[in-house]
Amino acid sequence: MGAAYLDAPGDVDLVHAARAGDVGALGALLARHRPALLAVAVSLLGHGPEAEDAVQEASLIALGRIGDLRDPAAAGAWLRTVVRNVCRRQYLSPAELPLGEGLAAVLRSPEPDPAQLLERQATRDWVWHAVEELSPPLRLAVMLRYFSGVTAYQDIADACGVPVGTVRSRLNEARGRLARALLATADAEHGDARALTEAQRRYAEELVAAARRGELASAFAASFSPTVEVSAPHGFQAQGYGRFVRRLEQDQEDGVGIRLINVVASWDLAVWEFEMLNPPGDPHHCPPGTGWVLHLRSGWVERARLFHLRRPFPDRARTA
Repeated sequence: MGAAYLDAPGDVDLVHAARAGDVGALGALLARHRPALLAVAVSLLGHGPEAEDAVQEASLIALGRIGDLRDPAAAGAWLRTVVRNVCRRQYLSPAELPLGEGLAAVLRSPEPDPAQLLERQATRDWVWHAVEELSPPLRLAVMLRYFSGVTAYQDIADACGVPVGTVRSRLNEARGRLARALLATADAEHGDARALTEAQRRYAEELVAAARRGELASAFAASFSPTVEVSAPHGFQAQGYGRFVRRLEQDQEDGVGIRLINVVASWDLAVWEFEMLNPPGDPHHCPPGTGWVLHLRSGWVERARLFHLRRPFPDRARTA
């Protein structure tokens, strides 16, 4: 921890620093109160993994809601109240707990641009660093559920190509791993999460522009491997992007437009969301939205999975 904290600052100082974007201060605050939080959880849930899960959940909630704490001197009491509420919810519904409403508060935003998901750059990079530590299957589930508009379990299952039950178990596992990773990396150096998403957004926007110019094949050649494995609904599978490009070009000839809605990316995964704009004479030609899950290696797309979104996008600002 930095020299500023060698003298063991009090809760008030840590809360003020955390609100200013000092992730090390927030990590120190959570670590300081963790024994008391675990004691509360054990008193309500008994010894076992449920108590540990409740503390992890409370830590994630504190991450997203530290700004709501009116009296910094009451940080300990506030954290204990958070963990009590988590325990009560866990007792009432043990079969399924969300990944963390606190994490959702940090990662989600009414704005569609992932660059605006967090108010403070340092906190965003801290959270994203922890997300990057997850295995690709867990990370993809988290990216879809909390960074994108693909929030329904069935849509996530379609995007991942797994049963809904697997999605639930992956999100539950991710909750615990994220909480531990956040506490363990509070003082680490974190890369710029914004840069990865901005690079993918630029390429997605260029692909949309290329479609309008009739130059899809050249746009795909810029980042898609010639041997990319492509899968899509209705059993579509292909190696190489040629057949898929022709399918997109046919939709365009039929009068279907496409609008980029959202992009989120990690170093080896990216999710693109598109709104499909059907012609007035054929309003059901395509589903209202599609998502693309891209698996990357050295910057090249090696696998691409397309899936349909069952509901129209909410009325919000468009990105393209």
